[in-house]
Amino acid sequence: MKKILLVLILLVSTHVKAQFVGEKAIDLSIGLGISAPYDEVEYYGSGFYAQGEYVFSLNNWIDLRPYAGLILTKMGEREPGVNPEDHTSTANAFLFGAKARFTIPIPWVAPYVELGVGGSAGSFETVTLDTNLDDSGVFVHIPFSLGVELGPKHNVNVEFTYYFHESMKQVAGAAAIGVAIPLR
Repeated sequence: MKKILLVLILLVSTHVKAQFVGEKAIDLSIGLGISAPYDEVEYYGSGFYAQGEYVFSLNNWIDLRPYAGLILTKMGEREPGVNPEDHTSTANAFLFGAKARFTIPIPWVAPYVELGVGGSAGSFETVTLDTNLDDSGVFVHIPFSLGVELGPKHNVNVEFTYYFHESMKQVAGAAAIGVAIPLR
């Protein structure tokens, strides 16, 4: 009896097509990049941010997102006494990694949070009263984002995204807007 059941399961399973991943999309974001040291909030660098993600939707609640991006920040004009020259936070790096997006699928407005792990290849400078780091290379970062998907198909997003670089005592991130392009 067990052999007959095993043969039936094998025959049926060859005709069943399981779909672990539902919809797929490309998500492109652009925005105002920032870099700020962990121990000082008054000083930050600003610049450009862009990122692309390949989206694997598991269901309405969870997406897996490998990503690649770019952040370029520098210190702005220095005002005497306001941002002295011995305080700097810059990031010029290529970002890569993977994250998961957890969404509350509300019609038209779907809030989400993202968390993952990645790397940054580039140069970082963090100078404060307590920190003096200026290094280039590949660094581990932890991506974290808060945002909202907009529209009837949730294909536009507005987000605040951050990349925590513990080794450089700096967070780089952006206020960004993006669009999801479905793949068929």
